[in-house]
Amino acid sequence: MSTIKQVELGSQGLVVPTIGLGCMGMTPMGGADIYGKADETEAIATIHRSLELGGNFLDTADLYGPYLNEQLIAKAVKGNRDQYRIATKFGWEINDAGTITYQIKADKAYVAKSVERSLKNLGTDYIDLYYLHRLDKNVPIEETVDAMAGLVKAGKVGYIGLSEVSSATIRRAHAVHPITAVQTEYSLFERSVEEAGISATLAELGISLVAYSPLGRGFISGQFKSPDDFPADDFRRALPKYQGEQFQKNLDLLHEIQAMAQEKQITATQLALAWTIAKGAVPIPGTKKVKYVEENIASTAIDLSEAELARLESIIPLGTITGDRYNEIMMQTID
Repeated sequence: MSTIKQVELGSQGLVVPTIGLGCMGMTPMGGADIYGKADETEAIATIHRSLELGGNFLDTADLYGPYLNEQLIAKAVKGNRDQYRIATKFGWEINDAGTITYQIKADKAYVAKSVERSLKNLGTDYIDLYYLHRLDKNVPIEETVDAMAGLVKAGKVGYIGLSEVSSATIRRAHAVHPITAVQTEYSLFERSVEEAGISATLAELGISLVAYSPLGRGFISGQFKSPDDFPADDFRRALPKYQGEQFQKNLDLLHEIQAMAQEKQITATQLALAWTIAKGAVPIPGTKKVKYVEENIASTAIDLSEAELARLESIIPLGTITGDRYNEIMMQTID
């Protein structure tokens, strides 16, 4: 097994590699392949290859499928569960028929119901890191976190986290029970977590930032030259970042990043991941292919100098308009 550097997530003792594996794209969601065609055999091989290279931090959610993603991970880790650190999430309501209602639900009873479902679907008796996927604006965060703290006491959950929350919510939650990680979208093309002062709050409280979509939902890979390059049912077609003129503006910025990567003889993907790690975040790039997990993990060995970091950030300075990361309705779910 390769030795990826390990870091402590938060301040409560959870140790993970400096890069995780986002598993969302490995299964269909709501009957559609949201990130292009998924293949179960290749997905499981990707999880196994990641572990061989030291990448044992897997990220999923009950929403993905729903349930299919957790069930896939159960197959992949079977017989080897203790080698992995599994993070999953709850909060998007899934009714008893297994249908997503598109409401956020995080009252005490729903927390209890959700964790049992995830434990069953993951085929495990504990979850290493359990996140609230989105803030339930109808339930005080204190109630949700108190219920999550109960899961820690019961040994069902090791550590707790939040996703897409404001500094004020983080402070209120952390006062009830230590928060280990906050997950948010964070990449060279999406730095609102810095602009809103959330990064500073996390640093002050000793909470780690886990960065989803650290490759701009695959945009930084360079394989998309126009919005038409996304598959027909790919949800990225609907994101403001990748439409019309904004797509071209972002492509021009990407060309500068690619030029810098070429000078360093690495890929733009690796440069972007190395930047995320240098910023103190733990990126969880999503992939469902062995070759990409190898490329992503190799980025953990890349050191960027202060000058290189400054150059990268001068290409896309804080405040650069790169387009909203979701449509209007989804943007309202962010605290």
